[in-house]
Amino acid sequence: MRAGAARLRRPAGRVVFAAWLGLALGACASLSDTQRARALSIADAARSQVDTCAGPQTCAAPSPLRDLSARAFADSTPAAPRHYALILDDGPDALLARLNLLHSATTTVDVQTYIFDEDDAGHLFLEELLATARRGVRVRLLIDQLAAMRSVDTLAALAGAHVNLQVRLYNPVMGKGRLSYPEYALAAACCWDTLNRRMHTKLMLVDGAVGISGGRNYQDTYYDWGADYNFRDREVLVTGPVTRDMRADFEQFWGDARSLPLAVLDDVGAQLLREGVPAWSPPPYARPERVATIRDQAADAAQVQARLVDHALPVGPVRYLSDPPGKEAPGSGTTGSLRELIESAREEVLLQTPYLVLSPAAQDMFTAMHERPDPPRVVVSTNSLAATDAFIVYALSHKYKRRYLREFGFHIYEYKPFPGDSPVDPVPVPKAPPALSAGATEAVGPGDVAEGVDDPAALHRDLREQYDRRSVVGRAQYQQALAREYRALRYATPSANEPVPLERAGARVGLHAKSLVIDGRIGVVGTHNFDPRGDHYNTEAAVVIEDAAFAQALADSIRRDIAPENSWAIARRDKPPVFSGLDYSLGKTFEYLPVFDIWPWRYATSYEFVPGPDCPAPLPQDDPGFRACYRPVGDFPEVDLGLKGLTTRIFTAFGAGLAPIL
Repeated sequence: MRAGAARLRRPAGRVVFAAWLGLALGACASLSDTQRARALSIADAARSQVDTCAGPQTCAAPSPLRDLSARAFADSTPAAPRHYALILDDGPDALLARLNLLHSATTTVDVQTYIFDEDDAGHLFLEELLATARRGVRVRLLIDQLAAMRSVDTLAALAGAHVNLQVRLYNPVMGKGRLSYPEYALAAACCWDTLNRRMHTKLMLVDGAVGISGGRNYQDTYYDWGADYNFRDREVLVTGPVTRDMRADFEQFWGDARSLPLAVLDDVGAQLLREGVPAWSPPPYARPERVATIRDQAADAAQVQARLVDHALPVGPVRYLSDPPGKEAPGSGTTGSLRELIESAREEVLLQTPYLVLSPAAQDMFTAMHERPDPPRVVVSTNSLAATDAFIVYALSHKYKRRYLREFGFHIYEYKPFPGDSPVDPVPVPKAPPALSAGATEAVGPGDVAEGVDDPAALHRDLREQYDRRSVVGRAQYQQALAREYRALRYATPSANEPVPLERAGARVGLHAKSLVIDGRIGVVGTHNFDPRGDHYNTEAAVVIEDAAFAQALADSIRRDIAPENSWAIARRDKPPVFSGLDYSLGKTFEYLPVFDIWPWRYATSYEFVPGPDCPAPLPQDDPGFRACYRPVGDFPEVDLGLKGLTTRIFTAFGAGLAPIL
């Protein structure tokens, strides 16, 4: 009987394998040159030439942000360039600036991004780009392929939407706009290095005169519109002569052989050949009232003046660091320049990164700096396990806490998932099963249980389905699948990078800002996560401003994030009463092993500040009074450990080999 069952199973296995192989081989099918030319001509013929006004100059709306640009150029000389710089800490303000600038555009809009999703924020921005193109402004949109839109239908529609709108994808693996699981697996097997070389550069440039660069992509989570997760992010808006460098860098990417028009991609071109150019008709907004509100605000010069322009700082020279397409020389370009800035520190390095995983070169640099006779203080703001959107990356960071504290001298602060003064309004959400007790729900902090919920468990399941991070093939769940940086690992396991379950529920916040302040005199806002991927694979960019007032404003923003209400302090745990030296030595030995780091007692843990008469203000971890004012709250505070806690430990023990691509 068992033999008969085996005979029955073999054909089924062959069928599954044959089906997978067929899909994989189908991924290799490509259009001929003749077919690509036909697809391009179909897209060109379909492009609307509707012009909604007599000329862009007459239709462009006046903008206080554009006035900043005029002032900066008027005050500049070749020997003494002048700029204005505005830190965009708040998600809605970042969206407000973008819409206002689009309304003011007269000649060109250039946008370069890693992620462009089809949710409310993505659809709104895309509609505004199309409206700008329809009034005669040339609009160019360059997106990294792995995170470009949800479906081939959308890409095909954009290929022939308007004569003034051009869209290209960077480094399209397998020559396609969208990849299925088998296609991704085949690309990983044959072309791992190519697959990992992504365009992480983010830039919006209007009329070559106003630029925005930093951490944000085009997705709800970057503008505080996410239902259950949002990013604490940062960008900088700059006006003045540095925008010429931004424009030259964009032109380099736009003209690179890796940046391909949509119509020549195999799947997009095939659809154009079969069905022509589909009409782009986005679904209704999930929250139309907030879209209407931000549009009204963007047209209100007084709001733009009060929320944005009044906070801009006049500064002198500004540098725009950027990696060339392809990034063929790891460790050079943006990485090398940032390293030089850090090494120049004499008093303090204030570093903010969502993913604290350092390359060997960066570790050597911080070791050498710590060994100086009078080393600079290094303060690091990063994510906690409870806040991060990439727990595998956190596991690697957790593994090296001893090294960070002892050998590099870091003062580490980990961002809380429900920060006390978050710019994002928390939304009460029922707690997830199985921790949910029968008939009970739990809301965030001081908030009450969500009202009007008849079945909290079912509601939570619906939310998880809506924001599932596993899908990559164009379903509605794809919305949150792109809300993280480590795209090359997104297929590794079904839930490898979704946030961990927490002990309480609600709209959590995760850190995504990438910033640096050197000695209170140089401020840097960019896209680089100060990690191995940024060093070796991703193209990155950064705005460097050597100005004390700007550096102070940026430092104040980061220090807000590391305040006790927003972050836990990381410090050495209390020594065991006996064998403390043996415990330390064994822990250090296991840490240096590439695998099998199974020593259960970690060197460091998280601490919460406890104010009181003797503890009026927070203290650094190396202050003698630290332990009297802080209480330990465990390695993973707020986390409902369960399976995720176990897998975090597993990746800490066995995942060191992933560090080069994290």
